[in-house]
Amino acid sequence: MLKEFRDFAVRGNLVDLAVAFILALFFAAVVTSLVNDVVLPLIAASFGEPDFRSLKAHVGEGVIKYGLFVQAIVNFLLVAVILFFLVRAMNRIMPPPPAQMEPCPYCRTGIPIKATRCPACTSDLREMQGSSSQA
Repeated sequence: MLKEFRDFAVRGNLVDLAVAFILALFFAAVVTSLVNDVVLPLIAASFGEPDFRSLKAHVGEGVIKYGLFVQAIVNFLLVAVILFFLVRAMNRIMPPPPAQMEPCPYCRTGIPIKATRCPACTSDLREMQGSSSQA
């Protein structure tokens, strides 16, 4: 039973998921700090009000704290914009995934699956694609 538990606990997917979760928590802390400590003070410098939580409306004897809702919307939009730019930058830095390859039926050189001509032997592969769809 202990061996089975150990195999479960250190299985590759579980460890990968745990690492991703921990990194996501710290990444969220970085993005939150960027919003709260950099972007919101810039907004405060521009508009004079960095925090909308104090906004409220009095209705009879009740108080509607609409500032909390406004602050939540502002925080969401700022985090979404910052994440968009971070993901966009990461996509530009990361190389594209390698093309799926298959061997050329004539010379056996590796070629992209969607290729219409082999770059090594210059064979026309459209003939093969047409015949393989008929087979």
